[in-house]
Amino acid sequence: MALELRPTCEHCNKALPPATTEARICSFECTFCSRCVETVLDNVCPNCGGGFVPRPVRTARNWRGGNWIGACPPSTTVKHRPVAAAAHARFSEALRKIAPEDR
Repeated sequence: MALELRPTCEHCNKALPPATTEARICSFECTFCSRCVETVLDNVCPNCGGGFVPRPVRTARNWRGGNWIGACPPSTTVKHRPVAAAAHARFSEALRKIAPEDR
């Protein structure tokens, strides 16, 4: 099963096309732009409490085995769920002090 490659940041709704290096995901594929992860979320997913990593870029060309964007297109479903800053600050207060791999 391939990553969804969600089309936008869940917080600010910024477009995150499949080839961007600005997308960040948690282990549940919650998707945010790098700016929101760094300035709003403090590397704490508001949905699960996990950390974020750069989302991989899916190849635009069929280099081998049919594993490319033409065979596995990105999702077109927008999940725009802006984060309430004050509520997230309370939620993430303790978590942001713990390394994501130790949460």
